[in-house]
Amino acid sequence: MFQIRRAEDRCHTRHGWLESRHSFAPAGRAANAHAPVGALHVLSEDLIAPTRGFGMQPRRDVEIVTYVLDGTLAHRDSLGCGAIVRAGGIQRMSAGTGLMHSETNASRDRPLHLLQIWLQPAERGGRPGYEERRFADDEKRGRLRLVAAPDGDDGALSMRADARIFAGLIDGGEAAAFDLPAGRSAYVHVVRGDVEVNGHALATGDGARIGGVDAVAFARGRAAEVLLFDVA
Repeated sequence: MFQIRRAEDRCHTRHGWLESRHSFAPAGRAANAHAPVGALHVLSEDLIAPTRGFGMQPRRDVEIVTYVLDGTLAHRDSLGCGAIVRAGGIQRMSAGTGLMHSETNASRDRPLHLLQIWLQPAERGGRPGYEERRFADDEKRGRLRLVAAPDGDDGALSMRADARIFAGLIDGGEAAAFDLPAGRSAYVHVVRGDVEVNGHALATGDGARIGGVDAVAFARGRAAEVLLFDVA
C-alpha cells in the first residue's frame, strides 16, 4: 500500500491570526477527511501571526508533539513549565490526567510556522509531563534521526504513544531508508522540499500512508525535510 495525500487536498482553515492546513480533518469537519494512521490523529501545519496564539486551554489523554519550523514559540502550562522553542526545536506534552497549556508566537514582528502533531496514548491517564529538545541539522543530514519514541531511546523525546517519529534531511545524492517492522505502517510527511519515497515523487506538504513493504526509502531530495511516523 502506498496512499498519497497531496498537499492541496488537505483541509485549509483560516481564522484571522491563524492559518492551518490539516492532513487529517479537524474535529467536526468531514471535508477532506482522512482516517487516522495508528496512533497518529492530528498533523496540522499552522501559521500564527506575531504576538497571537492559543490561550490557556485544557487537555487530557493526548500526546502532543510540536515541531517548530520558523519563528519562536512560547509555551506555558499548569505544571509550571515555561519554554521558548525556536526553529528546529521539538516539544512533547503528555496531557495524561489533565493540564492547562498555552502556545503563542513569542515574536512581535515575525510569524510562527510549526507542525502540531497529536497522538493517541497507549493508555489513558498517567502523570502529565513536558519535554523539549533541539536536534542539529547534522544529526538529520542524509539519515532518519529518531526524535520521539515510547522509551526515549538515543536521546529522543519520550512519549506514551505506540509510535516512533523520525526526522531527516535529504538533498542531492543523499539517501535514507527505514526498515518497516512486520505488521506496522508508516506515515511520511514532507515538511519542505521535494523527495522520492519508494520511487514516488512527493513535494512540500504531501503525505503518504505506507504499509505492506519491507522498507521506506528516501532518495533524490531537493532541500527536503521529512518526518516518518512508525505506527501500529
